[in-house]
Amino acid sequence: MGGKKKPTISQAEKALLRESQKQGRKGRIKEMSRVEKKVSGVIPPNPKDKNIIKEIKRMRFLTPYILASRYNLRISVAKDFLEELHRQGVITQVSSSRYVKIYKPT
Repeated sequence: MGGKKKPTISQAEKALLRESQKQGRKGRIKEMSRVEKKVSGVIPPNPKDKNIIKEIKRMRFLTPYILASRYNLRISVAKDFLEELHRQGVITQVSSSRYVKIYKPT
């Protein structure tokens, strides 16, 4: 019933790192445990920019996820950007649910 509990991932990584430092293989283990984080942008593109409007008009439909992945934005910022384009008349709302609104270019 008792016994040693399984360590968490971060505890296991720290133990590996300590062990490798003792043996002098510090660089190799650090490279394996290094993870790059990608930070999403908070500032949306300018909704009046002609290049962006031209690119949006070529799309078949628009969702916040599509915009967020294309312009490296947060989903909430992409939702606000789509609402602004809708107010300007660049896009029209096709469908909406509780969570997602779908737009198409006019």
